[in-house]
Amino acid sequence: MRLNQAQRERAVEALQRFYSTPLEELIGSLGGDPAENALQLFQEVAQTVPAYRRFLEEQGVQPETIRSPEAFASLPLISRANYLRRYALSDLCRGGRIEQCDMVAVSSGSTGEPTFWLRFLSDELQIAVRFEQVFRDSFRADERRTLAVVCFAMGTWVGGMYTAGCCRHLAAKGYPLTVITPGNNRTEILRVVRQLAPFYDQTVLLGYPPFLKDVIDAGRAQGVEWPRYRIRLVMAGEVFSEEWRELIAERIGSEDLLHDFASLYGTADAGVLGNETPLSIAIRHFLAQRPQVARELFGESRLPTLVQYDPFSRYFESIEGTLLFTGDNGIPLIRYHISDEGGLIPYAAMLETLERHGFSAETSLTPERLQARPLPFAFVFGRSHFTVSFYGANIYPENVTVGLEQPGIREWVTGKFVIQAQDDAEHNRRLCIAVELAPGESASAERERAVAEAIETQLTRLNSEFAHYVPAERRAPQVRLLPAGDPDYFPVGVKHRYTRQA
Repeated sequence: MRLNQAQRERAVEALQRFYSTPLEELIGSLGGDPAENALQLFQEVAQTVPAYRRFLEEQGVQPETIRSPEAFASLPLISRANYLRRYALSDLCRGGRIEQCDMVAVSSGSTGEPTFWLRFLSDELQIAVRFEQVFRDSFRADERRTLAVVCFAMGTWVGGMYTAGCCRHLAAKGYPLTVITPGNNRTEILRVVRQLAPFYDQTVLLGYPPFLKDVIDAGRAQGVEWPRYRIRLVMAGEVFSEEWRELIAERIGSEDLLHDFASLYGTADAGVLGNETPLSIAIRHFLAQRPQVARELFGESRLPTLVQYDPFSRYFESIEGTLLFTGDNGIPLIRYHISDEGGLIPYAAMLETLERHGFSAETSLTPERLQARPLPFAFVFGRSHFTVSFYGANIYPENVTVGLEQPGIREWVTGKFVIQAQDDAEHNRRLCIAVELAPGESASAERERAVAEAIETQLTRLNSEFAHYVPAERRAPQVRLLPAGDPDYFPVGVKHRYTRQA
């Protein structure tokens, strides 16, 4: 087999474009109408991806008839269940050629079976733009020596390797940035920070919010002087409160909430879809004290993750309170429904609504640091109805069910339960599970321990994300045994939901 010249040319072209193009030109760089761009991607994918071509045939869709954004919006949605799991992995790639992708990442499914995500270098560079936006706009890493400490789990899981790759691209572009990858090894992270951070103007920790808090608290207990290292945080995978952000800011010595933090909205399916900006953080901080305004914007008073996104990189739509997107990847995705509860708000509409309630971007962001890029907003509550996110791991009801089906437990529980991820008084994240007792059965500390041990064992066995993302000391859930028909968790005559947002 000969070397693939087209593959080499595709890589060189993508690298040259990213390394030689200023950030301002990379964001929204295609110009025109994002919907037209998504339509063009659809036409190309319908011609080149065998699985998608068959999917359209089965749905009775003739690609040549889809010629307008309105027609595009009528296309059937794809999902893991109806698309990704129905076709051969190679057929999900262009030309049915899996070898055109150079990297595979893994995420856990609801049964513990892995889902494989393929990408090529050019896909990674798309996501590197999101990292560049954070590192430049928020952290001014173009003018500061920066140590990036990747605290996501390393290995086949998507977060760690993707993050390390994108940060290295920033360094290759000319940013004075050095990357180190201790993964989610807390002892190694603290060793790295102590020994290397003094050589840099700032240190960026990248990881899941509850794990980063564990690292910061462990460091404080060991005498680490976080303020001297000028810590910045990049987070993903969890919705957190503004009180949590303020607490962490206090513990790391941050005096600039808007520019020292950035949360990413990412997914194994397609990398980073959007990111917090100084403006979106200012808005969220404003809304934290005004739940009635939050309800006007988001339909609920609780705060979602609020990010801005580039509609030419990831074209979002919302349907019935959930999000779907279209984007190019090793496995291209057209109107992909990820079941995340949330919505979209245009840039002008967001600022207009907020101005009516006294918020001004110009006064919220200092003039010398004003970075209010006119990008649309996406808000995300999470994957309600299906999973709870804990330390970045998706906790599936199916995994917990197995724990309750163990001998010695199944005899005195009904099998119903409710999973929540909640913060304790110290803002530490805990996995809390309410379990319904069978009629006539009673709770005891011994029974609660038995259930907690069984669930932890099965989660660790069945869910590779849980086993690798969640620190060992945080894996045991807090179990409450409640009487049958408990009105708060197990009301009689109501369809049961196995997850609940905190």
